[in-house]
Amino acid sequence: MIDPTSEVPRWRQAHAIIVERIRAGEYPPGTRIPSAVALSEELGISTPTAQKALRQLREDGLTYTVPGFGSYVAERRQA
Repeated sequence: MIDPTSEVPRWRQAHAIIVERIRAGEYPPGTRIPSAVALSEELGISTPTAQKALRQLREDGLTYTVPGFGSYVAERRQA
């Protein structure tokens, strides 16, 4: 969970939690991930902080957004 005493920014902590869930298969490819509001409530962070974590996931290529429908886990690329 989020450690409020950590020097790591809360959005980075949230990002790491979601990345771990994706890697663990909790959010398989094509699965809709929770909204920023849902994540903020679950993790005890502000909605803008959750939005920043979601934005970074998209920039990392781990998720994609369908306007009006939410964010989804991207297909894994074979290296």
